[in-house]
Amino acid sequence: MAKRLIPSFNRILVEKIVPPSQTNSGILLPKKTTQLNSRKVVAVGPGAYNSDGKLIPVTVKEGDTVLFANFNRGTEVKLGDREYFLYRDEDVLGTIHE
Repeated sequence: MAKRLIPSFNRILVEKIVPPSQTNSGILLPKKTTQLNSRKVVAVGPGAYNSDGKLIPVTVKEGDTVLFANFNRGTEVKLGDREYFLYRDEDVLGTIHE
C-alpha cells in the first residue's frame, strides 16, 4: 500500500515540477529559464482557526500549480521513493493558470 500524507491545519503538500530542458524542436533552454520555483499541489490540510475559532480554509486545491519565493525551501518529506515539500498556505505567492 502506498503511503499518503494528509497535511495538518493550513499546510499544503507539493511536489516539484521539473520543466523541460529543451523545446519540442530540440532547442536547449538556458538553465535559468528552467528554474521557476513552481510546485504542483498534491494534498491540502483543512485550514487554520482564527482567534474567533472560525475555520479559515486553505486557498489552493489539489492539482493547482503554485509559485513560491526562491528563498522558501519548505520542509522536505520523502514518501517511498518520491520527494515532496510541505509549505504553509500563506507561503504561496500565486496560482499559475494556463
